[in-house]
Amino acid sequence: MRRKMPRNPLFLTGEAQEKAKEEICERISDGEPLRSICRSEGMPKWRTVYQWMDADEEFLNNMEAARAIGADAIAEEALRIADTPLEGIETEESENGLKIKKSDMLGHRKLQVETRLKLLAKWHPKKYGVKLTAEHTGKDGAPLQINIVRFGNGDNKSSE
Repeated sequence: MRRKMPRNPLFLTGEAQEKAKEEICERISDGEPLRSICRSEGMPKWRTVYQWMDADEEFLNNMEAARAIGADAIAEEALRIADTPLEGIETEESENGLKIKKSDMLGHRKLQVETRLKLLAKWHPKKYGVKLTAEHTGKDGAPLQINIVRFGNGDNKSSE
């Protein structure tokens, strides 16, 4: 059985701090948000975690690696949400009474997927961001024609 520790201990040191760091990285790599982790019993405040990252380069590197793995977990979760229908109940009140309709909560699932994908694109733009490229061509796909126009005083005489 897991030993209960006081909520948000600022005093974690030594082995207790190392165990907390290890659990945080493990849960981050599963795609769980840091603030959610820090609301758990025995976990430090999220600001404390950032202080640990500032003070401990190894922990910072572990968090970065955990976040990269966690991003993949979030992407896989978005795919699962998209592929799994979720039945919900809609109620509508009318003159004839209450009308109940059971159907897939498509709008809710779409919001969940889009939110996750947009966050991934912001957090990890190289991997999950939208890459835009622009290609310049001339008329009808021909190469660009560049005309150089020089402005001056109108005197085109060369100086000797």
